[in-house]
Amino acid sequence: MATKYIFVTGGVTSSLGKGIICASLGRLLVARGLRVTVQKLDPYINVDPGTMNPYEHGEVYVTEDGAETDLDLGHYERFLDIRTSQENNVTTGRVYNDVISKERQGAYLGKTVQVIPHITDEIKSHTLALGESGDYDVVIVEIGGTVGDIESLPYIEAVRQLRYDVGRENTLSIHLTLVPYLSAARELKTKPTQHSVKTLSESGLQPDIIVARSEHELDDTIRNKIAQFCNVEYDDVIASLDAESIYEVPLLMQGEGLDERVINKLNLKSTEPDLERWIGFVEAVRNPSTEINIALVGKYVEHHDAYKSIVEAFIHAGAVNDCSVNIKWIQSDDLTKENVGEKLKEVSGVLVAPGFGGRGIEGKLAAAQHSRENDIPYFGICLGMQCAVIEYARNVCGWEDANSTEFDEDSEYPIIDLMPDQKNIEDKGGTMRLGLYDCKVKTDSRAHQAYGKELFQERHRHRYEVNNNLRYKLVEEGMNLTGFNPERDLVEIVELPDHPWFVGVQFHPELCSTVNNPQPLFVDFVKASLKYGKQHELNFPVNGDKVTVK
Repeated sequence: MATKYIFVTGGVTSSLGKGIICASLGRLLVARGLRVTVQKLDPYINVDPGTMNPYEHGEVYVTEDGAETDLDLGHYERFLDIRTSQENNVTTGRVYNDVISKERQGAYLGKTVQVIPHITDEIKSHTLALGESGDYDVVIVEIGGTVGDIESLPYIEAVRQLRYDVGRENTLSIHLTLVPYLSAARELKTKPTQHSVKTLSESGLQPDIIVARSEHELDDTIRNKIAQFCNVEYDDVIASLDAESIYEVPLLMQGEGLDERVINKLNLKSTEPDLERWIGFVEAVRNPSTEINIALVGKYVEHHDAYKSIVEAFIHAGAVNDCSVNIKWIQSDDLTKENVGEKLKEVSGVLVAPGFGGRGIEGKLAAAQHSRENDIPYFGICLGMQCAVIEYARNVCGWEDANSTEFDEDSEYPIIDLMPDQKNIEDKGGTMRLGLYDCKVKTDSRAHQAYGKELFQERHRHRYEVNNNLRYKLVEEGMNLTGFNPERDLVEIVELPDHPWFVGVQFHPELCSTVNNPQPLFVDFVKASLKYGKQHELNFPVNGDKVTVK
């Protein structure tokens, strides 16, 4: 069977949820026994989001092969339980960079390099590389941005060409659009959808299925109107209504028949969908018996997408522990030694988030110290682990000047320092320790208890490490260094043995958490937080409605 390609575009406005629709459709097709992957084509000119401000782009998601990518790839992995790679996220910057490099090497034999065919051919080659690998039955391709944006035009043209290159019978075009409700008129309006489809059609791409995002039910009149004016069948108008959780969207899309329409139009051979485990997870999310508060301390807390994978990992871990994790967002800039007790008084656990730069560091150090001294479960990720080490070096080891050279190059005790191979690097993009690395843990550690094995792999995104020349002092004063990278003897995990649960990790465990495979450390951390909350009467029961599936 030839690989099938599904192209998903968006219209009217951004942030309608193309990534969730792609991930949901992928989940439904995987449930039918098909091999599926999802690719994101991003119109921005940055080579990748690695140097972009989290306020601009949200979280930078890191793949196993070390690519810094769009956060939608996290949704793809969490929903489909797959592993993506550099080929799953293609940006305009990367496309132009590749084309210019080829031109400098003489690959185009002196021809004039143009958007068509050279840029569009490069875009097509990235998409075809996934399909031609032989690993997938279906490749879902999400085109970022909104139809009509000047940045998106080369991608729309590339898709138009691809539909003929691989055969129309092997491709499908899905267009996600908005059907707004005007309260003054008390009715839904289809005109924005009509104009969006018209704009797409003017570029030579006619949608086969329209997914209509709306806050209200679409009645037969609205569906018929969209079908009639947008040249699709009535059954090809799929309603996408607001859901309490993104994990309910696959079930809503199944209820709308999206997967059946795709299967029929692409003539795919599949089994009956097996969503029993997914439904069980959604019910666990909707109907927890207990709710707990866990503080997330970071400097981008007003922009929750900056910590998207952490949020989702808490949802996965909460479902395993039959509880709902209520994240209490704590701005690290506002946290001090004087007010930390008041701000953290109602939480059952503290997670200090990753990040870069010195802003808010003293607040993170205060959170680490307060958690350590008051036996509150503590989870430090990347910079959060480094802050735990700095705080311990200052207040337990007696090195008052201890710091990271990221914040103080002249510190007398640089307990956190650049890796030797990072010291002469000036470029920022793609130059960190990125991707999957081994971690070997001591068998008597909490990490080993959580993972249930001595050797595992986790993803990294950082430049600074625990200073191997000074780490002896941490051990002398009682901190356990329980995880190491065996190839380079770098500290990966620190723990406090006499604390109920105090773990710092140099890697990013949140990036590997999926619905079917919740991340072990998050599961164990939530379990410890539940225990702490019970002991201090901080847990409280909650009620929810059962999930219904059409």
